[in-house]
Formats: sequence, structure tokens, C-alpha cells
Amino acid sequence: MRQIYFPEGIRLQEKENLNAVSSLDNLRLAQKHGTILEGLAIACTAEHDLVVELPCGRAIIPRAECARGISEGTTRDIAILSRVGRPVSFQVTDIQTEPITLSRRAAQEKVMAWALDTLQPGDILPARVTHLEPFGVFVDIGCGVPSFIGIEHLSVSRIFHPSERFTVGQSIYAAVLCVDAERERIALTHRELLGTWEENAALFHPYETVPGVVRSVEDYGIFVELTPNLSGLAESKPNIKNGDRVSVYIKSILPTRMKIKLNIIDLLRDQPPFQPPLQYYITEGRLHEWVYSPTSCMNKHIATVFQ
Repeated sequence: MRQIYFPEGIRLQEKENLNAVSSLDNLRLAQKHGTILEGLAIACTAEHDLVVELPCGRAIIPRAECARGISEGTTRDIAILSRVGRPVSFQVTDIQTEPITLSRRAAQEKVMAWALDTLQPGDILPARVTHLEPFGVFVDIGCGVPSFIGIEHLSVSRIFHPSERFTVGQSIYAAVLCVDAERERIALTHRELLGTWEENAALFHPYETVPGVVRSVEDYGIFVELTPNLSGLAESKPNIKNGDRVSVYIKSILPTRMKIKLNIIDLLRDQPPFQPPLQYYITEGRLHEWVYSPTSCMNKHIATVFQ
């Protein structure tokens, strides 16, 4: 799969885009070829038209052209208001009158047609986080076209809220989980790109002391996240709660049982909030199957089959 559409903002400062919006002649050429460009939305009028600042003059995206679904009422106007101060993708529709008229909806229609026709389960693509909900993350997969990653698909290590893993505006990678052509929806998953148990466990060694984040406090022990796709179990300790940053001593790493045994050394509440960085092990191509569990582990099997 060749990626031809990208989340808004990625191409704003690219030379090709800057050149295309630099003059009316170049905009005419972009209009003729149906080129998707980017500009900065500097305001939203009382009529909910977006005002876009271009080097060759100001332009307007009429309300109905600001996003797919506005005219039909399936997209709320907050999708327009929230673009102020941010990049927007568009196609040029009219440069004969002032102001220049653009359409973000037309660009999004192109992306959706491409996605429904091209994307298959397992395809990996770049995305940008647009907003967080308790149940998952909404992302832009191209020109502001939204897609969704459920919280259960964010990482192997479970979290209580996506804000523990992502921030709005963050660029990430995701894999297509399913394509619903009838409802025009693309569902994504993320955890499969963050490495298997063995790949993550290879970053650590017994008898090391490393930082971690408490993800679950149980009667039988405390689960501590070492990376987004790797947690270990520490012995119970008083005054520890979910979300605490701690330092842990690695007692043992057991691939055959897919377990890491830990001891909590210290509580780090006096330290700034800690968010383990995302390390991607794959960022392109197509996954057919992803097996998280070590081959030597016989009692537990975690895998995703893309179909």
C-alpha cells in the first residue's frame, strides 16, 4: 500500500505545498489537477465559515464545505470551530471571485474513497491524535478524516484512560483492524506495532533497577508497566496506587511463563509525571498475524489475526 494522504499538518510547511499556495497562478494549477493543499485556519465566522490564511490572500471554506457530514447533520459544528488555529486540508474550488473559495469536504471525500477502496486489515498507516475519550482515541488518518482506536487496542499493558498513553496532536502509527464500507468507518489498532513480549523483554535484564508505572493493585501483587507492551508483577506494598511512578528491581525474566518478577524499591511521587515513550517496531507494510506471546510459552497465547 502506498500512502498518498496524510493527517492534517504534516504537509503544511513542505516546499511543494508552500509553492502551490504562493500565488493565484499556482492555485489555478492546483484547482485544475484537484491537488489537495494545506493552510492555516485563522478564524471561524459567525456563519461557521473557516477563514484560511494563504500567502496569496485570504480564503474561505464555507460551512457546508468544512467537513464531511456537516450538511447531513452527522458531523457537529464543533468539528469546524476546533480547527481554528490549526492546519486544514482543502481543494481549491473558486478563485474567480473574492475571497478565494476552498473545500475541505472535497479533500475528505477523496481520502474516504481511497480508504474504502484501498485499505485492508493489517495495513499500517500514520495517524494523528485528535481527541481522547475514556473508551478510546480518535485520530486523523488523512485530511481530517476520523478513525477510532478502542482503549483495549492501545497497548498490551492496560490503562484506565487514553491520556495515560497519548496527547492530542501526537503523531502515531496504527494498523487497520477492519473496514466497514457500508457505514464508511475505519477501525484501527495500535498495540501490535509496539513489539512482542520477547522484543520488549529484551530491553531489560535480571538484577537491574528501572522505573515503571503502577497499572493495577491486586490482592496478590502489583502490576508495574515497564513499557506500554510489557508489565511485571511485584509483591504487595502499602501506600501504592494506580498511576504511581516507582522504581523496581527485576528479580527474574521468565519467557516460558511470560512473566517478569519485580520488587518495588521506591515510590517516586516527588518526580514529574512519567509516560513511557512509544517505541514502534514496525511502521509500514501490512500485518497478517501478530503473535505477542513467546514461542516457548505454552500456557498463554496472545495474538491478532488480521482478516
